[in-house]
Amino acid sequence: MRYTVIIEAEEDGGFHVWCPALKGCHSQGETQEEALEHIQEAIAVYLESVQADGLPLPADVTIHHVEAAAS
Repeated sequence: MRYTVIIEAEEDGGFHVWCPALKGCHSQGETQEEALEHIQEAIAVYLESVQADGLPLPADVTIHHVEAAAS
């Protein structure tokens, strides 16, 4: 399965990464590469849990970009 993940730099260093399609599936790392490795592991565990519960695997999200003017 392929899922979209979002990586955000943390104020005090490191990176937070999460998968919008998998509610509550978050991880972190000191580098972006480490954060991506950790989220791959978290996603695998999440999907194993979903399958163990007999539920269908979640579909990935659709990403759209919008423009907005600041007031």
